[in-house]
Amino acid sequence: MPLPQPPAAPLVLCLGEALVDRLAPPDGDRLGGAPANVACALARLGTPSAFLGRLGRDAIGEAFRELFAARGVNTSALQWDAQRPSRVVLVLRDAGGDRQFGGFAGAVGGAGEGGGEGAAGFADQALDAAELSAALGPLLATARWLLVGTIPLASPAAASALQLACRQAAAAGVALALDVNWRPTFWDPAADPASGPTPAQISAIVPLLQQAALLKCAAEEARWLFGSDDPAVVCAALPQHPDLVVTDGGAPLRWCFAGRSGELPAFRVPVVDTTGAGDAFTAGLLHGLLHNQPEPLLRFASACGALVCQGAGAIDPQPSADAVCAFLAAN
Repeated sequence: MPLPQPPAAPLVLCLGEALVDRLAPPDGDRLGGAPANVACALARLGTPSAFLGRLGRDAIGEAFRELFAARGVNTSALQWDAQRPSRVVLVLRDAGGDRQFGGFAGAVGGAGEGGGEGAAGFADQALDAAELSAALGPLLATARWLLVGTIPLASPAAASALQLACRQAAAAGVALALDVNWRPTFWDPAADPASGPTPAQISAIVPLLQQAALLKCAAEEARWLFGSDDPAVVCAALPQHPDLVVTDGGAPLRWCFAGRSGELPAFRVPVVDTTGAGDAFTAGLLHGLLHNQPEPLLRFASACGALVCQGAGAIDPQPSADAVCAFLAAN
């Protein structure tokens, strides 16, 4: 019996949280977290990826270890925490498949890091910069993109690790992709899940916005951060004029690439669960940019998201590149 092949050298490094979404009965627990979702979706599409994050030595961590191995995701920069548990996010879902945050389970975060005074917090909050730095060199040698979100900025240790990774990526000529993925409850569990960032939180996010070569944000995130959800306005507000996509649920996707703007209507599909659709879109976008996808780039990415919406969970329904092309041929 042939031995399994090691994962290919990664082209995309996905840094941040891997966690469990605990949906109200009868759905139960599902593995998720935007960077973990994108890493798995890229691997399913055929783009080698790596996950950079920190998990507890617990059943959730073991489930992710098995998932990443099965998908072929590189885990050479995955850290393990013996003191802190992996994070569980309590999720409520409406009849349309959209989600609402219901709190955290498994542990209480440390003061100023998403929870109660004096507690150790969750493993993802303790991502260690020194340990990450030691693992980054070989990964950056082959990578073309570093994908990040804003959630690590909510915890001092993870923020330091994220900032270090961005500096090392820039020095290695690896482009930064930023999915804003604003989640106020990771900064303060008592926050209204629908609230925007405070001025101090915006100040923490701005350096990432100013480094990103590719920026993805929801329309409401664009309005909070830039005072406008017009892609041309957002691009003009940033010194590097990044490629930009602005998502808005079922409304048309709007974009600005290389100074050209446009919009793309959403695919109309039966929705089972919107969890992870945006992450599948991000993976499709990066895959298409890397491989000169023959289908129009944004249609390909949008199809990735549409296919995930038709199944349960963020990871199981993720499509292969062949499945995406078949969907596009039929639509």
